[in-house]
Amino acid sequence: MDLSYSPEELAFRNEVRDWLAGNLPAEIRAKVTGYQHLAKEDYLRWHKILAAKGWSVPHWPTEWGGTGWNITQRYIYDEEFGLAGAPMLPPFGPAMVASVLLRFGTDAQKNRFLPRIREGDDFWVQGYSEPGAGSDLAALKTRAERKGDHYVVNGQKIWTTLGHYGDWIFCLVRTDATAEKRQEGISFLLMDMKTPGITVRPLILMDGGHEVNEIFFDDVKVPVENLVFEENKGWTVAKYLLGHERMGSGAVGSSKRELAALKALASREQKNGKPLMQDPRFRDRLSRTEIELDALELTSMRFLDKMRRTGQPPGADVSMLKIRGTEIQQSITELMMQAVGPMAQPFVAVDDGKVDALASRLAPRYFNYRKTSIYAGSNEIQRNIIAKMTLGL
Repeated sequence: MDLSYSPEELAFRNEVRDWLAGNLPAEIRAKVTGYQHLAKEDYLRWHKILAAKGWSVPHWPTEWGGTGWNITQRYIYDEEFGLAGAPMLPPFGPAMVASVLLRFGTDAQKNRFLPRIREGDDFWVQGYSEPGAGSDLAALKTRAERKGDHYVVNGQKIWTTLGHYGDWIFCLVRTDATAEKRQEGISFLLMDMKTPGITVRPLILMDGGHEVNEIFFDDVKVPVENLVFEENKGWTVAKYLLGHERMGSGAVGSSKRELAALKALASREQKNGKPLMQDPRFRDRLSRTEIELDALELTSMRFLDKMRRTGQPPGADVSMLKIRGTEIQQSITELMMQAVGPMAQPFVAVDDGKVDALASRLAPRYFNYRKTSIYAGSNEIQRNIIAKMTLGL
């Protein structure tokens, strides 16, 4: 097992780092590092900059605009983005539906959708969770009935991240309600969000932000040509997609940046004259989090080494990256709240000082990060997957 970087890989890291330093818009970076929500225009602007460089879809095959980078280079790219405070592009288009199309899509679907995803012309969102069907995704009830050359879709999706930005949505729908197993009878459809009958309603979260939505489908007509893979075989597509989603959930780069910011906050002088970093109990918990992050990075590199040696995608044990990565992210937000104390209140008047303004946004961020252990399959579900598929329990 080789967990070190070659000279060529280190040179590549410097190339990515230097390019980000010269091309990441300062106002976008300030929003990311200041824990502010990005507007659709921010995402699209950054996407266009990456597309012009040829870096918007580095993991795609070169014939569709990919970079030809190996798995280690793609990992370095992601890590440097996190360290620099550069937003990763929302994964729903470039990483998720694109991966599905590349694996299961027809030539017509690839030619229609992939170039627009690569260039940032369409903003995609994901329609999976429903009321009563979140982590237990196979319980979904949104119905798609085939009528001639189109499906008629009725139902509801919920917790749709950035759904109010969406131009297109990929959805899991039930096309056979009589299937013996719940995982059977599900299909994967692509829908234009401008289609009559689609209604998007905001869900304002505890942090006060509009990030997620509920979406209603009332007699929505979807052309049969927008079916990906076979009818009633959507569960195969869904499992493939979720594997790609969980591999990127560790977020080592951004967690490193956040840990450095946490240390800076904890080193400030408190009202009692002593920085919180001098508190042995706080320092102990911070050290534990830092050690866990180092272990996560090494584990990620173990997966990288295995994947570059075998050429195989990650297996069920990749879920451990999702579990540990999201728990570390939550731990950092908790320690940041402790580091700034009462200034973490979300609705206090703050002065013009940068640190105080930042501190006032930590409580909303803390609340928002409670979701990380739920999305992409809750951590409880991930532990069940590891127990069953990896440990054979």
